[in-house]
Amino acid sequence: MLIVAVLLATVLLRFTLIAAVVYAILPRGPACPRCALAMALVRHPLLQRLLPRLEHRWCLECGWSGLVRRAAGERHQSRVINRTARS
Repeated sequence: MLIVAVLLATVLLRFTLIAAVVYAILPRGPACPRCALAMALVRHPLLQRLLPRLEHRWCLECGWSGLVRRAAGERHQSRVINRTARS
């Protein structure tokens, strides 16, 4: 039983380290990492509930789309695109 606990702890530690590194390399804020212009916010209800510190952004100029870290104290409004359920 001790071996199972040690193996489970190493798997959890590996997952935690990978998640921390991925979070650290994500770009921060509403500026596009390619062209440095403001990006539009794409709202995902599930993403907002599961990962509230991350946002899906889309650059209207160069077309870059991806996850970014939410900037601390972000107060300005950007264009918002609501993703609706596909039927």
